Amino acid sequence: MGFVKTLVKGAVVAKLAQVAQRELSKPENQRKLKDAFQKMQQRRGGAH
Repeated sequence: MGFVKTLVKGAVVAKLAQVAQRELSKPENQRKLKDAFQKMQQRRGGAH
C-alpha cells in the first residue's frame, strides 16, 4: 500500500510541475511574477 501512495504522490508532483511550467511560460504570468518579485525586493530594501 505504501508503494501505491508513493507512486500517486510522485504523479501528482509531476503534474503540478508540468502545470507550473506551462503557466510560467505565459508572458503575462512572467510579468506578474516579476512585478511581485520587485515589490518584495523593495519592501525588504526599505525595511533595513
